[in-house]
Amino acid sequence: MDVGLLIKGLVVGFVVAAPAGPIAILCLHRSIEQGHLSGIATGFGAALGDTVLGAIALFGFGFVAGFISEEQAPLRLGGGLLLCALGIVTFLRRPKTGVFVEDHISLIGAFVGAFALTLANPVTILAFLAIFTAIGIEHLVFQRIDAVALIAAILTGAAAWWMLLAVGAALFRDRFTEKVLIWVTRVSGLIIVGFGVAAIVSGAAKLIAGAA
Repeated sequence: MDVGLLIKGLVVGFVVAAPAGPIAILCLHRSIEQGHLSGIATGFGAALGDTVLGAIALFGFGFVAGFISEEQAPLRLGGGLLLCALGIVTFLRRPKTGVFVEDHISLIGAFVGAFALTLANPVTILAFLAIFTAIGIEHLVFQRIDAVALIAAILTGAAAWWMLLAVGAALFRDRFTEKVLIWVTRVSGLIIVGFGVAAIVSGAAKLIAGAA
């Protein structure tokens, strides 16, 4: 097994996961309000979603690029609507303070929700395509064992980022009063709605440009 390939996969997973976005805001918010396990569950859902998109990019290299380029508008509109709905729910949520209990059902919900939201933004596939081309590993589509190892490394790198983010945010939870938690919740909701609106505007612009 090529150790260099595994290192590349770890770096790719970490880099793709790291940019600030709606899932990052959601992970931070849940870590602060509900504890590190909720944040980690959210992050791991996003990490798995990124990994699935990375696998699609790697194994469907040419076809996927064309499909995403042609269907960006409806994909962005759909993803934007989901983000707006999530942002509104977050904004209206009454944050909990004091001792909290993280049950398995809520953790599974956090995981599945983040996974679905990540898949709702398949434009990430284009980022993977660009990175794979830049580091010269697109040929792995013909080398299945190495390709699977790369995907596993991407998952590990992405999960490492989300764990760092969730645990780091949870460490500061005790410093937040109820009033501050309310503000964190409101601001998080507005930011997520903002990402959703931006996606909808971008998708609408592409539809208009395509119809013109």
